[in-house]
Amino acid sequence: MAALRWLVYALGGGMGHLTRAGALARMAARRGHAVTLLTNSPFASGLPLEEVLGPGVTVWRPGAALDKQAVRGAVARWLDAERPDVFVVDAFPRGLGGELAPLLPGLRARKVLIHRDLNPAYVERFDVARAVDAFDLLLVPGEDAPFAGHPRAVRTAPWLLLEEGELKPRAEARARLGVPVEDERPLVAVMGCGTPAEVAEAGAIASRLQTRLGDTALVRWLVPPVPASLRPHPLRVSVWPALAVLPGVDVLVGAGGYNTVHEARVTGTPFVALARPRLYDRQALRLRHDERAGSMDELVERAVLLARSRPARRPGPYVSGTRDAVAHLERVLLSA
Repeated sequence: MAALRWLVYALGGGMGHLTRAGALARMAARRGHAVTLLTNSPFASGLPLEEVLGPGVTVWRPGAALDKQAVRGAVARWLDAERPDVFVVDAFPRGLGGELAPLLPGLRARKVLIHRDLNPAYVERFDVARAVDAFDLLLVPGEDAPFAGHPRAVRTAPWLLLEEGELKPRAEARARLGVPVEDERPLVAVMGCGTPAEVAEAGAIASRLQTRLGDTALVRWLVPPVPASLRPHPLRVSVWPALAVLPGVDVLVGAGGYNTVHEARVTGTPFVALARPRLYDRQALRLRHDERAGSMDELVERAVLLARSRPARRPGPYVSGTRDAVAHLERVLLSA
C-alpha cells in the first residue's frame, strides 16, 4: 500500500516502551512507511536508535526531565506539526500524564494502541476503558491485557526488535562480550536494564556472581551505552540491543520486563529474574515459576546453580509479531 506517515508515542521510563515501540516502528519502515518515534527514556540519548531502527525512522528525544505540563505542550505541538496518517500509542491510552485524552478526539489520524497488561488500580482510577474506545485498533503483543477481548483488539506473538538472521552466531556474540575464542567456560550475563538505579544494582549482582563462581564461569554486566555516570567496572559491557548477543550467553540474569523475558524465551537462554515493582506493569504475572526468584539472595544462588549445571539451550521457533501487527494495521487503513 502507499507509504503513510506514522507517529509512534513511546513515552515512559526505562527501556520497555522504547524497545517494543521501536520494534513496530522498524517493521513499519521496512514496509515503506515514514515513521517518527517519540521517546523520553533516560537511556535514549546514548542509544544508536537511528542505526538500529533504520533510515525510515526519525527519532525525537525531548528528554526525560520534562514535567507533565511541558510534555503535554510538546506532544500537542508534535501532533500539530506532523499531521500523521497513523498515531500509535504504547501502553497508556491517555498518555503518560493524561495529555492525550483531550487531544485524541480532534486527531484525524487512525489511532492505534499497543495494549499490554496494566495494573487494575490504574485502569479503574483513570477510566481506561473509556480511553481505549478512542482507538481504531488495539494491538495485543503476546500477553494478556485488560481489554484484549475488545472488538477492535488483535492479538499477535510477542514483538522482537531483531529478525532471527540478525542475531550474532555464538562465537561472534561471545567475542562481542569480551570472551576469547579459546575460552569455553559458561557465560553468565546480568541484564542492566530498568531504572537507572536498577542498572547500577545489576553491577553489584554481577560482582557477587563472579565472586561465587570464581574461575569456573565468566560474568558480564550488560548495559545500554549509557549512563555516563556509571563508574568503570571490569565486568561491564555496553551493548544494545542485547538480543543480538544472547546466542553467546549460557545464563541470563535480569528482571521480569517485557523485552528481557520474551528475548530469553525465544532464544532458549536459561533465565532467572526478579519481579521488579512497577507502577503500571506487573512483572510477577509475566514470569513463570521456574524463572522467578523471590529475593536477591535466591537470584544469585539460582544463577550459580544454572552456571554450574550448564543446562542445554532450548530455543523455540523464532517468531515475532511485528510483521503481523503492521499487516493488521494496514488492513484497518484499507477498510477505512
